[in-house]
Amino acid sequence: MQLLDNLGFDEWFAGNIDSVKYAGLIPARIISVNKNSYMVSSGNGDVYAELTGRFLFNSESSVDFPTVGDWVYTQMFDDETLAVIHEIFPRKSLLKRKTSRKKIEHQLIAANVDYAIIMQALDSNFNLRRLERYLVMINESNIAPVILLSKSDLLSADEIAAKKEEIKKIYPEAEIYSFSNNYQSDIEGVKVILKPARTYCLLGSSGVGKTTLLNNLIHQDLYKTQPIREKDGRGKHTTTRRELIVIDNGAIIIDSPGMRELGVISADSGLSGTFDEIAELAEFCKYEDCTHTIEKGCKVLEGVDNGTVSRDRYDNYIKILKETRYNEMSYYEKKQKDKKFGKFMHNYQK
Repeated sequence: MQLLDNLGFDEWFAGNIDSVKYAGLIPARIISVNKNSYMVSSGNGDVYAELTGRFLFNSESSVDFPTVGDWVYTQMFDDETLAVIHEIFPRKSLLKRKTSRKKIEHQLIAANVDYAIIMQALDSNFNLRRLERYLVMINESNIAPVILLSKSDLLSADEIAAKKEEIKKIYPEAEIYSFSNNYQSDIEGVKVILKPARTYCLLGSSGVGKTTLLNNLIHQDLYKTQPIREKDGRGKHTTTRRELIVIDNGAIIIDSPGMRELGVISADSGLSGTFDEIAELAEFCKYEDCTHTIEKGCKVLEGVDNGTVSRDRYDNYIKILKETRYNEMSYYEKKQKDKKFGKFMHNYQK
């Protein structure tokens, strides 16, 4: 099992093996997803994989499909050059967001992530409100966040300390590290943070240096980078697919495309875990269904008035809360319609 251990197969997954399903099948981890194709590994190299017809037929939404980081039951064919995926292992964690634009559906980012690395650059990209959105998504998935501040060579030590203090004010327990991709000593410092056989997912908008960091960690230019626009400091989406790699110290990293939009569908625990001072006050509101917007006796609004809650934090909380409620309702309605259509097709085929 050592080869599987190197890919993150720990005691939790070993304890969740279904011995009946496991008979004759091999555990493997999804290491890349590119549209409808998969690459898996059981520790002996990468193998192209397909889903069984039964798997496809029983899958109702995007959440039912494998994503990078998933452990799956596979059957190997053609001298282990082709794998057929029969089923997904129970997931320890699932990182997902709402699909971009108007479509209300989950987009899977990664599964079985231990730590989510949120990268922000110490330039015009630095944005506390965007950081809060990432934290909501991560806390909802019960994943430990690590905050990396890139481009540290642009600011003085005092300026960097001030930025870290801003983050500590909104998330006191945050692990925060600053670095520059231009200094090898900084890269080695980042590597020290990463633990062997633990899975990390790199998150951040385009232009923060995720791809450059990944190239530095693996000591080769395996992934393409794009120049940054001078007018706004943003870059193009360099990564176009999700991929899992193991670096030389044994840590497992999942890269993901830069995200222009970061919508969430349902995030009650994510909101309370990120805006904890608001969640604590909400417990004492006069009405159980308080919207924290107009009600008399709302402790959250009182907190804003007396300075206990910052206005910027409150505004972002309400914005995300309204968005999640709308998306949650729309997603539920969509699922109901999909189920009705599925039943219609099933009866029609009979």
